Amino acid sequence: MHPLSILSSQAYKVFADMGFEIATGPELESDWYNFYVLNFPKDHPALDMQDTFWIKNEKEKVLRTHTTTVTARAFEKAGKESRLPAAFISIGKVFRNEATDITHEMQFFQIDGAMVGENISLADLKGVLTYFYKKMLGDEIEIEFRPSFFPFTEPSLEVFAKFKGKWLEMMGAGMLHPNVLRNIGLDPAKVQGFAFGGGLDRIAMIKWGISDVRLFYQGDLRLNQF
Repeated sequence: MHPLSILSSQAYKVFADMGFEIATGPELESDWYNFYVLNFPKDHPALDMQDTFWIKNEKEKVLRTHTTTVTARAFEKAGKESRLPAAFISIGKVFRNEATDITHEMQFFQIDGAMVGENISLADLKGVLTYFYKKMLGDEIEIEFRPSFFPFTEPSLEVFAKFKGKWLEMMGAGMLHPNVLRNIGLDPAKVQGFAFGGGLDRIAMIKWGISDVRLFYQGDLRLNQF
């Protein structure tokens, strides 16, 4: 099996043990779920052509830039079915129209999750992610949470792990912005939630000491024999 397939299965197992449900969704997405439901303003730079693959002759269609679209759809459905509290995890391919280097690729796999219910706090988020990374990378892994900003979370965090003596950004996270909860039909006065998302590829790089993220997509079978 490909290393990313192995890692996906391991990650799903860890989150399933914490009560997360697996969610799936389309790679060809509407700009509503990709941007606007997540509180992106109309003039946000992520909407520009250099960051997003827009579909020719398909107005308002994009290749999804994150798998947050999947969890947004899942919570919208769960709210309509009165199935809260709930937690969802999704792993899938995402696309960014950007230059490639050893830690960036124009396509990569993102792991995305969220939990919504009553009295959900930032402490719950930190507990879930710390447990996840220790299960995936070992108890000795060093993890840091640093303040940041994202349109869809407030407060927002960036999660870093130490790799070869250097801190590597692993994912963004935070408490869901009230506007996001409203956009998926939930009442922020009654429920709260957290969300997180980041590259599965970077976890694989740390776990197995792979130096260049582009190796995952070159079809070299020697990578499968690491």
